[in-house]
Amino acid sequence: MSDAYHLKLWIKVRASVTRIVGERNGKLEIALAAPPVDGRGNKELIRFLSKTFRLPKSAIQIVSGESSRDKVVSLDGGAIELDARLESALEDKR
Repeated sequence: MSDAYHLKLWIKVRASVTRIVGERNGKLEIALAAPPVDGRGNKELIRFLSKTFRLPKSAIQIVSGESSRDKVVSLDGGAIELDARLESALEDKR
């Protein structure tokens, strides 16, 4: 059975490219190349997290902040493995 892994995010919208920017006040900052209109930003966020964490989109849910830059998402997967994937993504950013 998989555990829920929660991430606190700070979202920047209308960036030139979707990417992890870094950490900001204890949150993972992500720039999205999508406007916050008609749910397109949230769809892009889920697509990006799915690719970054190598999870199906159905394993990712926005827990809070659906219409805010300040979000909490839940990822269904093992915490240790997801921690390692997050570390890898942050290393790639540097």
